[in-house]
Amino acid sequence: MIKRRVIVWLATIMVMFGFLDTLYLSYNHFNSSIIICSEGIFGNCGEVLNSQYSTVFGFPLAVIGLIYYFIFGYLFWVALTLGGKLYKRLIFIQTALGLVFSAYLTFLQFFIIKSLCPYCLLSAIISLILYLLVRLLWRRDYRLFILTKIEFSYKVFAKPLFFLLPPEWVHEQAMFWGEIAGKIPLMRNFFKKVFYFEYPILKQKIAGITFDNPLGLSAGYDYMSAFSKILPSVGFGFETVGTISNYPFEGNARPRLGRLPKSKSLLVNKGFRNPGADATIDKLKNMSFEFPLGISIGKTNSIEFAGTKKAAVGDVVAAFKKFESAKLKNKYYELNISCPNLKGGVTFYPPEELNILLKSLKKLNISKPVFIKMPIEKSDEEVRKMLDVIVKYKFIVGVIFGNLQKDRSDKSFDQLEIKTAGIGNFSGKPTFRRSNELIKLAYSRYGNKLIVIGCGGIFTAEDAYRKIRLGASLVELITGMIFEGPQLISQINTKLVELLRKDGFEKLSDAVGIDS
Repeated sequence: MIKRRVIVWLATIMVMFGFLDTLYLSYNHFNSSIIICSEGIFGNCGEVLNSQYSTVFGFPLAVIGLIYYFIFGYLFWVALTLGGKLYKRLIFIQTALGLVFSAYLTFLQFFIIKSLCPYCLLSAIISLILYLLVRLLWRRDYRLFILTKIEFSYKVFAKPLFFLLPPEWVHEQAMFWGEIAGKIPLMRNFFKKVFYFEYPILKQKIAGITFDNPLGLSAGYDYMSAFSKILPSVGFGFETVGTISNYPFEGNARPRLGRLPKSKSLLVNKGFRNPGADATIDKLKNMSFEFPLGISIGKTNSIEFAGTKKAAVGDVVAAFKKFESAKLKNKYYELNISCPNLKGGVTFYPPEELNILLKSLKKLNISKPVFIKMPIEKSDEEVRKMLDVIVKYKFIVGVIFGNLQKDRSDKSFDQLEIKTAGIGNFSGKPTFRRSNELIKLAYSRYGNKLIVIGCGGIFTAEDAYRKIRLGASLVELITGMIFEGPQLISQINTKLVELLRKDGFEKLSDAVGIDS
């Protein structure tokens, strides 16, 4: 890697050459002196410099170039002296515009004017060199700037288009193309170069599993196991596939998804739509993963197979048996007892029913850590009683708070949107407040016995950091990425590093539960 000071000196020399070059051309323009040119193809500099393309709205291009190099020199000096994101980004924008404009002028010389000016070509070469040097000098800053451009493009162009289309169709297309991209090494490498940032301060070892960063894709989005290959390249630290049930289920009646843009929420009524344990095992067997992959398991959404409490317990146990026997390379399981969109009225919320389920699962001697996906609509007292049962079972290493928001009176909803919302429950911002309350409750009560994972309403690094400070060792999201764009994961991880350092923490785990 070229040393920083070498790049700085090269850029300084280039801008000086560019300034002198355009100063000479500007002097010639206003004094009508004779330009010194070589013979041959460069013999008629005047044809270029006196052509109709030598001015823009009557303003000499030579002077524009002079101003360009002066501004670059000033911004470059300020960026080196003061640092800061703004000046670097102004330089990135300026050099990109300069490169495009120089390429256009070079095209004119070769194909329109059909005569070349060496001074103009020199300026074009200098523009190219400066474009490359500043991106080499501030490589990380430029990568972060690319994320900002992706965010802008997503919010201005892509999201408005996506939000005009049926949400379930968009979801299915995302899984289809995401799976294809994950199978192509070139695509994975491309996404990794754009999105992936490594920050040692975010690395943790939890329940014997190493997580490079705390951001995961929560269960519910990837029920077809489509994203496991591409997500590490997008910047995720882990993913939970599913929720998967013992038997396949097509899902509740359509529409199963909806959008509440003003509320920053999605209406969800899939009801554990998934291909079933057998199909999922067939797909994932013999696969290895670049990050910790979890499998979320829940009861089959069918009265026929899980319509009674006894049948539901047997159904969940059977699914765990299948996955354990398959010996997949997943690192953990999630037990989802909290989906609010299931049929039959069977629930594991009452402590005695939860105890029966966990006692049955304990007999399996499950080989991997198990986290329980918890509801957020229950009272503090009800949640405490559930936690009191959970901590009795050592194979349960943690809890996830939490699932969808059922309370339509939550103040985070836009009133007009919630009045017209269809059947289902809600993700995104309406889950944020209650999720945080329960993270704090769980950490305060059993932080020494249970790992807490925060899920719900994460749209910014500050949202994620809030959950971490309340007690979450890891955080999960889906809706935030749909609203903000695919760059969100990298942006959150980058800003988390800044927040941790600002507060004096040497590693992420030091901040966990600091506010509880």
